[in-house]
Amino acid sequence: MNKLLLPVFAVLVASATTFSAFAQEIKGDAKQGETKNAMCIGCHGIVGYQASFPEIHKVPKISGQGSKYIVSALNAYKKGERKHPSMRGVADSFSDQDIADLAAYYEASGVVAGAAEPGKAPDGSAKVMDLIAKGGCVSCHGDNFNKPLDPSYPKIAGQHSDYLFVALKAYKAENNAIVGRGNAIMGGMVKQFNNAELKE
Repeated sequence: MNKLLLPVFAVLVASATTFSAFAQEIKGDAKQGETKNAMCIGCHGIVGYQASFPEIHKVPKISGQGSKYIVSALNAYKKGERKHPSMRGVADSFSDQDIADLAAYYEASGVVAGAAEPGKAPDGSAKVMDLIAKGGCVSCHGDNFNKPLDPSYPKIAGQHSDYLFVALKAYKAENNAIVGRGNAIMGGMVKQFNNAELKE
């Protein structure tokens, strides 16, 4: 009996490994992504568009974000790690290939050929700079907040401040079925601040 189970087990492990490797190798096609973005442009395609859940704020700017970040964010909505009901519904409707294509499209759509790399984000007040230092924000998002150290992290320079405030508070939410973000690093970082400090 054990002689039969060993080959079956080996085939299952090999299949899972192959499937996992295949899933990681999905290549996005920006042209295909442009044809699949109808669910995205209703909010993200309108300059200054505001969402009303969980409070009124501008929707995030996603053009020019890195494709790995967009893939990571959409998959977090699909898994329920990010709990925004509308975004979860949209993400659930996408296949892995759709997500890769959309990510490739949005990464390319905000990039201007030949443009200089963005400079460092302007310094805030002394209080804000102390809060940023306390949070260690540059250790992940980069000194200029526009070149994250890992491509799955977002660019935050130039992002709407009211959106960033809502997003940061979402990392503090616990045991809420419709609001919250499950990321241990960000959760630990934001919990050291009160909401007034996050708003700063």
